[in-house]
Amino acid sequence: MKSTTNIPCPCGNAAGYKPCCGRLHDGNPATTAEQLMRARYSAYMLKHEDFLLASWHAESRPASLRLAAQQPPPTWLGLEIRQHHDIDEDHATVEFVARYRLGGGRAQRQHETSRFVREDGRWYYLDGELKS
Repeated sequence: MKSTTNIPCPCGNAAGYKPCCGRLHDGNPATTAEQLMRARYSAYMLKHEDFLLASWHAESRPASLRLAAQQPPPTWLGLEIRQHHDIDEDHATVEFVARYRLGGGRAQRQHETSRFVREDGRWYYLDGELKS
């Protein structure tokens, strides 16, 4: 993996990786569900499977993601946050579109509304509903 010291943040934040998603990947808690969503997108792009599993709620977390084994691996093209809705202090939803390409194929998109829950001061991804 290449150095992430001075690279742009994969989630699209102009501040750069380290002050944005890098902080969360280093163990700092997200202050909002949207911030965690952005960090999870960046983790998929950077293949930080440990972060993805740690930020997934235990109720719905898979045993593994096998990101390194994906063939062809996705090339992530961008993230658009469409909506962030706080339901209450400890529950939120984030609607997003993530664009990607598999191999040399056409660009595809994953449009999802994700549910997040906060426990003990940390946000976790619970699950999501794919949109067409």
